[in-house]
Amino acid sequence: MNTSWQRYAKNHPRVVDTMAILLLFAASLSGTMLSSVEPFTQRIDWWPGALLAGVACTALWWHRSHPRTVVAITAVCANAGSALGYLLTALLLAPTMAALYWLAIHTDRKTARTYCFAVIALLVPTTLIVAPYHHSLILRTINPAFSLLVPVAWGTAVRLRRAYMEAVHARAEYAERTREEEARHRVAEERMRIARELHDVVAHHLALANAQAGTAGHLARTDPDQAQKILTDLAGTTSSALRELKATVGLLRQPDDPETPLEPSPGLGRLSELTTAFASAGLKVTVTTEGEARQLSPGVDLTAFRIVQEALTNVTKHAAAGTARVRLAYSRDLLTITVSDDGATAAPTVPVPGGGFGLIGMRERAQSVGGRLQTGHRPEGGFAVTTELPIRP
Repeated sequence: MNTSWQRYAKNHPRVVDTMAILLLFAASLSGTMLSSVEPFTQRIDWWPGALLAGVACTALWWHRSHPRTVVAITAVCANAGSALGYLLTALLLAPTMAALYWLAIHTDRKTARTYCFAVIALLVPTTLIVAPYHHSLILRTINPAFSLLVPVAWGTAVRLRRAYMEAVHARAEYAERTREEEARHRVAEERMRIARELHDVVAHHLALANAQAGTAGHLARTDPDQAQKILTDLAGTTSSALRELKATVGLLRQPDDPETPLEPSPGLGRLSELTTAFASAGLKVTVTTEGEARQLSPGVDLTAFRIVQEALTNVTKHAAAGTARVRLAYSRDLLTITVSDDGATAAPTVPVPGGGFGLIGMRERAQSVGGRLQTGHRPEGGFAVTTELPIRP
């Protein structure tokens, strides 16, 4: 019931205002029936009070657009009624009380308090002068002052509650938007992570298999035994590709799905397997380590392995080089990885349209763990990929 009334008041504000003004006029008109002039047998005409009540209540119509002016008009009307001899009761003050209540709702606390005290300072001296001395001091001072303070306090409380509810709703909407944006952001990150994994697995193994197949075809007539060995390595390369591809695709399945057991993510511990696979494709890889080897976090370990893997794959695909060097330099907080070759033609530093995402993927991987990556041609020839990764991101 209360909700229905609030909805109606929100949709029909002018109708509600009209009803409230009519009720206030009736209350104010009743207040004009009480006189403070002696003797009590001397009655004051009702029509001056009715006229003042009509002016005050009519001014209430603009309480939303001009709340300060409305307070001033109603206060002047109440003061005029008090000067004419009407007893300054809550009934006679009803329009002024309503004006102060709406002023407290529409303005700040300081403004409402200032106008309230100004109205009290205007009305109390008048009623002290006009009201007979046998009336108590409370009736002449405390009663009108309290009647004017109550609507200001009430209106301030209503305004603060509305502000609080608006703030709560705003925070709820912001939290909802933040959750949605965070969810979209996490989905995008997960898609990028899976895309990088698929790219690294597929590109590396296909490039390696292509190089092994080409080498085997070249040696098929001149060195059949070596060609047979390379073909055996080719079978191992394709099997490894299938295993890693299955493990990567398994990330898309539910964590509790028993059909796709996931093997541990590769790391620098499998670097020897990686160099052996490239050796079978005709690329000799030399690995050197500087400093004391440190235990890397799983994310950094995987990132380091994938960057080395992708850099060597690019050497196989783009550089006319027979050797490549991998340098691992450990410091207290950083692992610096440098993959270089001395090939005559190196991979482009800027990906061309349709040219793939190898360099982009390496840079994204480094940044994802708080590292950085640089690529470029070496002054003495060839191409180098250098990345700095934190030991513990």
